[in-house]
Amino acid sequence: MNLLPQPAHRDPGRSCIVTCALSGVVADRRQCPAIPYTPEEYAAEARRAYQAGAAVVHIHARRPDDGSPSYRVEHYRDIRDAITAACPVIINFSTGAVGISTEEKIAPVRQLRPALAALNMGSMNYAKYHPGRKEFVFEFVFANPFSEIMELIKVMNEVGTRPELECFDAGHVANSYPLIDMGLLRPPYQYSLILGVNGGIAPTIDSLLHLAGLVPPAGEWEVIGISREQWRLVAGAIAMGGNVRVGLEDNFYLQPGQMARSNGELVEKAVRMIHDQGRQPATVEECRQRLELENR
Repeated sequence: MNLLPQPAHRDPGRSCIVTCALSGVVADRRQCPAIPYTPEEYAAEARRAYQAGAAVVHIHARRPDDGSPSYRVEHYRDIRDAITAACPVIINFSTGAVGISTEEKIAPVRQLRPALAALNMGSMNYAKYHPGRKEFVFEFVFANPFSEIMELIKVMNEVGTRPELECFDAGHVANSYPLIDMGLLRPPYQYSLILGVNGGIAPTIDSLLHLAGLVPPAGEWEVIGISREQWRLVAGAIAMGGNVRVGLEDNFYLQPGQMARSNGELVEKAVRMIHDQGRQPATVEECRQRLELENR
């Protein structure tokens, strides 16, 4: 029994919501053979993640023929329909992209109305650095101005989609405060604290403690640890009473040298870690209630 007063989002007695990010946009099967391309493959990966204990799956759409990133409504629809036929997991769409219009980013949300949709909360340098080669593998400016953030929120509010506030640094969490004051963001707020991207906050426990301390009392939060730092940050978030995200978008490896054969294996490890700390993974229904989700 914990006798110390805790805000709800720092209570280690609560169940832990597990999200699985099935496929990002940067890596492909040359880096990891398990990355899904077709709707059927997305459905199989979502079912594995759900059966392992995930309540939510996060989706970046891909073209089924060559696996290249897609922002087209029909590709999101086909993936959504395949997943919902396979299991009752909650759906979360990405809206993060570079080089396309705001309307293209929000069109799948506007037309398909997922329960959750990612909302990037600030602009930043975004890069991947290779220490061995002493060079950046890629780098770009990820622009997310307030004007676009507000436009995306308004559409999400209109269609009943809960924004998932993706925060790569402390300033991104703070960017939510005026939007809350304006009444655009409505509780319960859902924050994703992303650590480990070059250009964002460093992937340390001190960083995670700082970011979680900035989340408003009416907020939920999950950690997204990138690459090799993921499991240490997942352990920290579980201990702190937070939620966690794993999946092939963020990290391929169960441990050094052992690549996951599916998203389900990554969720299985996260759930074991949750149980090891005396917590339980949240069910789909618990997640729906805590985030007050309207849509599937």
